[in-house]
Amino acid sequence: MDSRNGNISHDALEIDSGEKRLNELGYKQELRREMTLFKTLAITFSSMAVFTGTPLYGPSLRYAGPASLIWGWVVVTFFTWFVGIAMAEICSSFPTTGSLYFWAAHLSGPTWGPFASWCCAWLETIGCISGIGAQAYSGSQTLQMIILLSTGTNKGGGYFASRTVFLAMYVCLTIIWAILNTFSLQVIAFLDVISIWWQIIGGLVVIIMLPLVARPTQPFSYVFTHFEMSPESTGVSSIPYAVILSVLLSNYSLYGYDTAAHLTEETKGADRIGPVAILSSIGIISVFGWAYNLALTFSIKDPDYLYDLSNETGGALVPAQIIYDAFHGRFQSSTGAVVFLCIIWGSFFFCGLSVTTSAARVVYALSRDNGLPFSQIWRRVHPKYKVPRNAVWLCAVICITLGLPILKVDVIFTAIISISTIGWVGGYAVPIFARLVMNEKNFKPGPFYLGRARRPICLVAFLWICYTCSAFLLPTLYPIQWSTFNYAPIALGLALTLILLWWFLDARKWFKGPVRNIDMQNRY
Repeated sequence: MDSRNGNISHDALEIDSGEKRLNELGYKQELRREMTLFKTLAITFSSMAVFTGTPLYGPSLRYAGPASLIWGWVVVTFFTWFVGIAMAEICSSFPTTGSLYFWAAHLSGPTWGPFASWCCAWLETIGCISGIGAQAYSGSQTLQMIILLSTGTNKGGGYFASRTVFLAMYVCLTIIWAILNTFSLQVIAFLDVISIWWQIIGGLVVIIMLPLVARPTQPFSYVFTHFEMSPESTGVSSIPYAVILSVLLSNYSLYGYDTAAHLTEETKGADRIGPVAILSSIGIISVFGWAYNLALTFSIKDPDYLYDLSNETGGALVPAQIIYDAFHGRFQSSTGAVVFLCIIWGSFFFCGLSVTTSAARVVYALSRDNGLPFSQIWRRVHPKYKVPRNAVWLCAVICITLGLPILKVDVIFTAIISISTIGWVGGYAVPIFARLVMNEKNFKPGPFYLGRARRPICLVAFLWICYTCSAFLLPTLYPIQWSTFNYAPIALGLALTLILLWWFLDARKWFKGPVRNIDMQNRY
């Protein structure tokens, strides 16, 4: 690049490659560009988290047994690489905070760009904000188990947090993440550097130590070949249906890598570092996540006892019971189990912190382009810390509202993760499909370029996303009752209907997608 610009000034040569590309796309640099590869990777890695699938492990195991769960992770990982590679190429060409919806607008062309970016932006916003709720719920559930085992277990008179206390923990976590995100991104980056070491070291401790403590462990034949359905408890008697539901754990755990794209306006050399962070996060999480599932499965003592409502954890969190059985069986103490659960809780804490960071950037980017009501409020950047504080607190308030049904609804977590996954992963589909069908001459590649491979890669990625979103719309328990109903299809259907009505009745008249501001004065 420098060799073709030998006649321009030294200052121009010093401009960051990501900022230069941002200016070419019509945006001025407003956020502070100070993130390195390691810090970007740390936040992206934290958004995915090693232990993120912990709450879904029990249901997934029950649907079709260990073999389906373990090999399902491998299959999902394989297809996730197609999605990640497709997104890495687009990120390299469009290193902007708006990421997915910005990509959708530019890749879809002037005719379809505004509508594509509108749909993508709202899917992404719904997915990211509900993703905060998913981590807040997971963290609260793990904390509920820590308190229970620390005070005597379910059998020994331990304290099992009520729905009200559970909701209070959910709200407190959300507020803490919002407070931390109101400071400079350097604070979040520092905490996420701690997070990556916490998750790598803590993950290794749990993955290696748990099977050693649990000896004798389950045989390889049980872990890798045993298939067992539980129609009496799940109501699912179809083998293909059971396998699809058992793989939801993997579908839910292996996304969030687009966080690197949300941080590109704050990352040095983002057109190169963004794709590297996306692909590195997928590689690390796929290996660590599979190893964690293997460690849990090898360490199972009595599969049926895991779901007994009278067991030491009240049948509320299967991995907690597995860990408790291992330590109590060897040391007649729950202390080790509490320590391991604290490691897992820390993972959820850091993950929720990173997802809040990502969600706020999505809201900021959309409001910068006037895509939200009262956009002038949500797009304001703090003059000192250079972070979108108002967007952070908007995300927190909506997340808390999503958690209120905890007081009455039993399947709130199923609904939250379904909404999060469909919104978040569904947002991936729009730019990938646009990249699939666009004329190649209209695409300006970045340093990471697929060339002729982009069509087959984008096609597989798009079809996989469609399957994933469809799977999370399915009922998870039969017979369908109010207490077991997955209301995600209704909630999403209502939200998307309102968003589309807004588009056709009003927004199409004024929303034109990403708004160039390179020539505008900074009024915020």
